Amino acid sequence: MTEQAAKPTATKLKGAIVLITGASAGIGEATAYAFAAEGAKLLLAARRLDRMQQAEPKLREAGAADVHLIALDVTSNSAVTQALDDLPEAWRAIDILVNNAGLSRGLDKVQEGRPEDWDEMIDTNVKGLLYVTRAVVPGMVERGRGHVINLGSTAGEVTYPGGAVYCASKAAERAINDGLRQDLLGTPVRVTTVDPGMVETDFSSVRFRGDQARAAKVYAGVTPLTPADVAETIVWTASRPAHVNIARVLLTSIDQANSLLIHRRS
Repeated sequence: MTEQAAKPTATKLKGAIVLITGASAGIGEATAYAFAAEGAKLLLAARRLDRMQQAEPKLREAGAADVHLIALDVTSNSAVTQALDDLPEAWRAIDILVNNAGLSRGLDKVQEGRPEDWDEMIDTNVKGLLYVTRAVVPGMVERGRGHVINLGSTAGEVTYPGGAVYCASKAAERAINDGLRQDLLGTPVRVTTVDPGMVETDFSSVRFRGDQARAAKVYAGVTPLTPADVAETIVWTASRPAHVNIARVLLTSIDQANSLLIHRRS
């Protein structure tokens, strides 16, 4: 009888440095708590520093080995580069990057859309993802370890009316994710896209610029995903054995088939 090969163990997240963008609310904040529960060191970045400061004590109580906060607007390449160059030495060896920062603005037909909304979505969802990835991944390659987890969407798979530019930005995320994974072939750095459907966060409120009544209609009659559902999935992809790369996870609630087909209960 031949000896059975030892089963690979899951990647250890305790003490791992995890950079999460858009960490002040929603999926980003939930992901911070999920990694905190694993004993990770949290490097949190967002424009709203005050929100992250309020969460910091709770994240430590939840199990985070340490927390470091960065006020950051990912749409500025110079700001991204400067923020990462200025990191204390103890925080430079980033193990996991969660490119979560993103938003949608408006629900307009292309011929009626606002160019400033298009700029904001493309600058955040596409260029911001590229800026942070470009700043972080070379260090991962040099150290011989790392994992990039990008936040996509069902919107990147099926376009819906009024969402052409947002959907295009998420289709771009998927293409960048797949291209990065190909570019990193031959290195130990893993690349994953996690693509949720409807998640009840501030997303719709941001899209409709604070119109809470309109935002509430998005989730009417539906049980959407929660930020914690997505965060749990993100941590799961990060905790697979080091030789396993989860290329893509598409997740929706039971009430959604894709970005166009949604079951609403009366």
